[in-house]
Amino acid sequence: MVVFLTQARSPSVGPSDIDSGFEAKNNKKLLFSLKPDALKELLSDEEFEGVPFDSKVQYDDTVRLSEEGSITLPFHPPYMGNNGNYIASLGQICKYLATVAESKGVEIYPGFAVDELLYEKGKVVGVKTKDTGVDHHGNKLKNYQRGTSVKADIVILAEGTRGSLAKQLIAKFDLDNGKNAQIYSLGVKELWSVPEGNIEEGRVYHTFGHPLDDNENFGGGFIYGMTGNRVGLGLVVGLDYKDPTFDPQVAMQVWKTHPFVSKILEGGKIIEFGAKTLPEGGYYAIPKLYDDNVMIVGDSAGLVAMPALKGIHLAVTSGMLAAETAVVALIKEDTSAQRLSAYEEAIKQSRINDELYPVRNFRQAFAKGMISGAFQFATQLVTGGAGLFGRLETEPDNETLVTPGDYPRMLFKDRVAEKVEYDKVLTFDKVTDVFYSKAMHDEEQPVHLVINDQEQFNAINIEKYGMPCQYFCPAEVYELHVDKTGHKELRIHAENCVHCKTCDIKSPNNAITWTTPYGGDGPEYENM
Repeated sequence: MVVFLTQARSPSVGPSDIDSGFEAKNNKKLLFSLKPDALKELLSDEEFEGVPFDSKVQYDDTVRLSEEGSITLPFHPPYMGNNGNYIASLGQICKYLATVAESKGVEIYPGFAVDELLYEKGKVVGVKTKDTGVDHHGNKLKNYQRGTSVKADIVILAEGTRGSLAKQLIAKFDLDNGKNAQIYSLGVKELWSVPEGNIEEGRVYHTFGHPLDDNENFGGGFIYGMTGNRVGLGLVVGLDYKDPTFDPQVAMQVWKTHPFVSKILEGGKIIEFGAKTLPEGGYYAIPKLYDDNVMIVGDSAGLVAMPALKGIHLAVTSGMLAAETAVVALIKEDTSAQRLSAYEEAIKQSRINDELYPVRNFRQAFAKGMISGAFQFATQLVTGGAGLFGRLETEPDNETLVTPGDYPRMLFKDRVAEKVEYDKVLTFDKVTDVFYSKAMHDEEQPVHLVINDQEQFNAINIEKYGMPCQYFCPAEVYELHVDKTGHKELRIHAENCVHCKTCDIKSPNNAITWTTPYGGDGPEYENM
């Protein structure tokens, strides 16, 4: 989503929003447990009453899984409680908020992909929507239509995790200078319908342990009991792992076979599938959030609170603060970086800083595994977040993999993946899961997954690392084809893409760039 604002010189000119989905709910970040405070501040009492929450959290447990057994902890790990939160579908909430915004005069243009920032004299002055009617090779077809240039006094980038325009802007103006590298997790998620009595409405479980390696993986599972005998569940795993064969989608299928999880799903059926990355770098990885005529909000800015992995309420807060800053700037007819710096100052005085600063070293502490991380986190709790070593750095996710031969333990594909059987009742291969995402793409368009240097990709990603993208992609977009002579080549099935952007984040040597496909393309999440 890109929001653009123009000085209100006439009553017909106001805030506008370009969204890549067919509706304002498409492609959003799936199921989540929401802190409602920010929405209460944003909306009137009547509007808040209309928010389509699924259910209020009533029961909340943390469970340690071994290969066969489970232990429910008698306490919540710090910052992990969900008391007062709501289980919700972000897609449904975005759809509702869009109607509220339109009722107040905001113009929303769904179905348009924005792939370019416009500059004049080195400053952002607007955006351009993607050209359409172009074939695989870039040739113009009969239905070719050049993208529309939209000028604006202020552009607010609210693209979600690993935003394409935000990524370009940060690189162009070096907005991450002096900051930690942003790191990410990948959440692989499913929505199920189950028999009555399998789980209570409002029940939340968070799991850690099996099938993840405590020495290797940061992450765990979640299970949400929803209305209508539905269950939202998923596995979230940090992308700073070292095993080049680790496969998050397969790990989730293994997780579902654990007796603790499988008993909840017994007799049920899958409804939807999805996957999305989340920025986990925290306080020290937040880039400069403004420049002349432009601001960055939400997940695009890395505003996610760890260890709870909650960012929706912070995205809403950052959007409100950006809007307040924009109003003042437009009234004063001054949209310079100096004026918009008030946005970043406002964030430092808000709940965003209050939630991120105390855990500023949390995620970095787990780079060497859960056991070491838990010890460091304990020291942070008693030192106001500083820990034993002060500011901890991060290593970019694309630099953490080792080659298969250098990995010190049994590879995931040998330890777990090759033992998985897909019965298509409880466990699903990637292609079957993608079917339940309802992913659709115009197959005439240029492939939106760009190999930056094919020769380097062959030498580094295929020959050296064994093509990790065939494993970390949850949608089987990347296939390693080996012919009879042993020649290896990459085949891309872009039509499978669920827009998680893991390939843009995790590929060694920054080999793959995720670009924006046509507006409306991608997964179609109804209830996630």
